[in-house]
Amino acid sequence: MSKVYKRQVGGSHYSSMVIQPSEFVNKNNLPFAEGNAIKYLCRHKQKGQKQDLEKAIHYCQMAIDRDYPDKNKPKEQNDTSTTI
Repeated sequence: MSKVYKRQVGGSHYSSMVIQPSEFVNKNNLPFAEGNAIKYLCRHKQKGQKQDLEKAIHYCQMAIDRDYPDKNKPKEQNDTSTTI
């Protein structure tokens, strides 16, 4: 483990882990949503509890939406028109 992964700024909820989520995410080149889901899953018992699990679910939903969009759902359009 590199020195940078041994250091944690703000808390100690990752220090007891064999591998910190950030090291796992970076070494596996995981995208943002997947990395955050892993982070929240790993720390929920030490920090945010149920809310961290809800956050992990939210990031999983983001990955699903990004990678497996509903083909039947119309794409969202940005309304750039101005009402006067």
